[in-house]
Amino acid sequence: MYIVCMRVCVKYMMVQSPHLGLLFLAVTLVHSSEGHAKVFTRCQLSRELLRYNFPRALIPTWVCLIEHMSSRTTEKITNHNNSYSSYGLFQINNKDWCKKGRKGGNCNMKCEDLLNEDLADDVRCAKRVYDRIGFKAWPSSYSYCKQKNLPDISRC
Repeated sequence: MYIVCMRVCVKYMMVQSPHLGLLFLAVTLVHSSEGHAKVFTRCQLSRELLRYNFPRALIPTWVCLIEHMSSRTTEKITNHNNSYSSYGLFQINNKDWCKKGRKGGNCNMKCEDLLNEDLADDVRCAKRVYDRIGFKAWPSSYSYCKQKNLPDISRC
């Protein structure tokens, strides 16, 4: 459906305005070649965390943290006042854990790789952060979740 619509739109635009048609095609191709972001439901997120072997007892805490940090979206970037940024579902920062534009940090990865829907590298890094620092690595979110009822994922 998407491809059919794209063909019709490009064909129409090429007739009406060749420059606009080429611009639309170029933007569409660039967009389709990038990794896509994903917004998880609570249940989808719970299942993904279980699939990646997060301890079942900690899943509600992780879901709460992720909801508070990134609203369960993989494309979230938070720019901090200290010139650092946090990336992706787990809001992993480029101060210690990843590097912008190149592999680096304690997770030896590009921060931009945290912005797509492939969670394997995100999980690997989040687990490394948790193993070294625990939930204290996400202080405001952890504090928020400690003072709140955790999400009910029993029906997931």
